[in-house]
Amino acid sequence: MKCLYCNATESRVIDSRPTDEGLAIRRRRECVNCGRRFTTYEKIETMQIMVVKKDGSREAFDADKIRRGLIKACEKRPVAMHDVDALVRDVEQQIMNSLEQEVSSARIGEMVMERLRNLDEVAYVRFASVYRSFCDINTFMEELKTLLGRHNE
Repeated sequence: MKCLYCNATESRVIDSRPTDEGLAIRRRRECVNCGRRFTTYEKIETMQIMVVKKDGSREAFDADKIRRGLIKACEKRPVAMHDVDALVRDVEQQIMNSLEQEVSSARIGEMVMERLRNLDEVAYVRFASVYRSFCDINTFMEELKTLLGRHNE
């Protein structure tokens, strides 16, 4: 690992510990040449997944985009951040395990809504209203009826 202070290529690891719930390793290093310390992170390289949007355009999969949408939907709701993070990790893992290089935004949205429905129904309705772009009150009411029907089962 190249030292960011003197560009020497020799360094030694002083401390290693898992971070990001075991998905990465944080290493404290010391440069053999200048003696300064710096931190590096090591994580598994994953294949790039492309998201095919409704208009046919493609962009790189970004789990943070899902997290931001969920945080908005769960605003002022009794949903803990660790539950949001677990939902995002679950969706991301399912996408990675599919071994497909492209996934539709519709499929991602459905996976998120399926999990969010079980986590918080109000947050689910908020997310669904943005994701499905309810065009009128009748479509919104149909979604609520479906939700209430599942709740009464």
